[in-house]
Amino acid sequence: MDKKFIRILDTNLNRCKEGLRVIEDTARFVFNDEQIYKKTRLIRHSATKYLDGYYGKMLLSRDSVKDSGRKVSEQLRINLENITAANFKRVQESLRVLEEYSKIINFDTALKFKALRYKVYTIEKTMMLKYFKK
Repeated sequence: MDKKFIRILDTNLNRCKEGLRVIEDTARFVFNDEQIYKKTRLIRHSATKYLDGYYGKMLLSRDSVKDSGRKVSEQLRINLENITAANFKRVQESLRVLEEYSKIINFDTALKFKALRYKVYTIEKTMMLKYFKK
């Protein structure tokens, strides 16, 4: 399997998990919302499990020193709502990429990533309306 393809999986799995961790910690430590925290944690663990067999290959494909994306400037976050919304979008976009590229290796895995993406849409609506849009 092409190293560049595996690198896309690695990058997007990491992006997905990082965004989920931000959302998870916000639900847990800021809002003390056990239900959202646990749902988000389960999604993070599921995403990891779906590509578990590729961990070694993903690690070998990683080149964080030469990655042109590390020079992209960060955006200012002005408040907790902005941070939370940005991380939901990060997770959704990375799950979409994982869904598309997983079709090459295993269509069932692609469908699992799709299901996770729709769960994240639901959690986003619940969390954003509950805590930010009053």
